[in-house]
Amino acid sequence: MRIPAIPLISGVLASLLFAGTADAGTLAQAAASKDPTKSNRIYNSGQLRIKSCDEQPTQPDDLDAARVDLEFLLDCLNTGWGNHLTEANFAFSKPKLVTTTRTNLETGCGRYPKTAQAVYCPNNQRITFLLNPSILSKQTELLLFATIAHEYGHHVQQLTGIMSSYLNRKYRSKAAKLDATRRIELQAECLSGAFIGSVWMSLGRRKSALNYMIKVSIGNSTHGKHANINYWIRRGFAADSPDACNTFTAPASKVA
Repeated sequence: MRIPAIPLISGVLASLLFAGTADAGTLAQAAASKDPTKSNRIYNSGQLRIKSCDEQPTQPDDLDAARVDLEFLLDCLNTGWGNHLTEANFAFSKPKLVTTTRTNLETGCGRYPKTAQAVYCPNNQRITFLLNPSILSKQTELLLFATIAHEYGHHVQQLTGIMSSYLNRKYRSKAAKLDATRRIELQAECLSGAFIGSVWMSLGRRKSALNYMIKVSIGNSTHGKHANINYWIRRGFAADSPDACNTFTAPASKVA
């Protein structure tokens, strides 16, 4: 869940952060491993093989173009992560995508929070993306791609059992829960960075686009400091691989 300065929040729906649910399939995956957050075959699955994504032409304040772009980006994410997860012997399913211009709607995990740019609900494996003036005014930047790639990172966590383990664990304190929440969100940042890094050469963008996207990210107590958001996005970007994204074994200083 990322908070850029526009403001922008993306991640797992806030209502689940302290009271999570998961379906039987992912609970079974979680039970099969001693701790699927720390030890998971996704961390040894190698580089993403997809090397090309087609961003669609956009211009500021073009709602229809933003919707089309997100649909194309989702298709690319489905192809890249679908092949990667299948090769790593995970059952794959595509997430749903709903775009909206209002926040007063049901997501499957409660009402859409007013402060969110996009949310992922593990109950129905759905990404809900708010296309409001803040992001539409900057839709030629990397923000649409980075946000949906972050939400897709939560879907990857869901399919690999990481999400259900996080949501269903009993925590000894609020501080321990907040630590785990930061780890889940920073991991989604890293997975987003890994995917964008894998297809970067096809985007025709300058590195300044990545720098800007990171620059406008503002951390907080549930999502990590800006320096750590920067660290995990760039770590994933450089590796092109989820191998770099095990935030659950990282030192506390890297997930503060």
